[in-house]
Amino acid sequence: MKKLILILSLLASYSTTAEEGNIEAGKLKAATCAACHGTDGNAALMQQYPKLAGQHPKYLEKQLKEYKLAMTTGGKQGRNNPVMGGMAMALSDQDIADIAVYYASLPISDNTSPKESVEVAQQLYRFGDTERGIAACIACHGPRGNGMSLSGFPKISGQNAEYVKLQLEEFRSSARANDMNAMMRSVAAKLSDDEINALSQYVGGLH
Repeated sequence: MKKLILILSLLASYSTTAEEGNIEAGKLKAATCAACHGTDGNAALMQQYPKLAGQHPKYLEKQLKEYKLAMTTGGKQGRNNPVMGGMAMALSDQDIADIAVYYASLPISDNTSPKESVEVAQQLYRFGDTERGIAACIACHGPRGNGMSLSGFPKISGQNAEYVKLQLEEFRSSARANDMNAMMRSVAAKLSDDEINALSQYVGGLH
């Protein structure tokens, strides 16, 4: 009986302390984000930055918290980015939750896969390369690039190709190291420049 009471009290405590995002509050708090990510979250004018519209809210929360973590640990943990680190440091957990659900509520803009990217990228995306030990992208990001919210894998369908390319390059060099179990670093380390270019363009048109 005592154990049951303890479990129930812990669950009650979690439900009252867990942050629930508010879309309208997030819209107000995201005003400064528009300079890089666009007023609609689609970063149309600065495609080296990611589209945030339509992304899984828990993934957005994780990234913002890891930008803060990098700042507080001197870059030893989290995701290093001086600009985003500075922005995230000013945010509370509630702010982060609000901003995340706001961007998740917005529609992502359409994108396409250039024909020249398909031959190389489609094979890697669907099947990987067993000889080189490259896992298929589809395993985590799904056949349409929608990712898996519960598993923490982001939506990459419709994403800006330039941003995807930069991230794959950062994973390859380990400049970005906040991927679960180093999965992205393991894959990217085995990709050539041409394969990264093809994949970054290809995923934009997945639907």
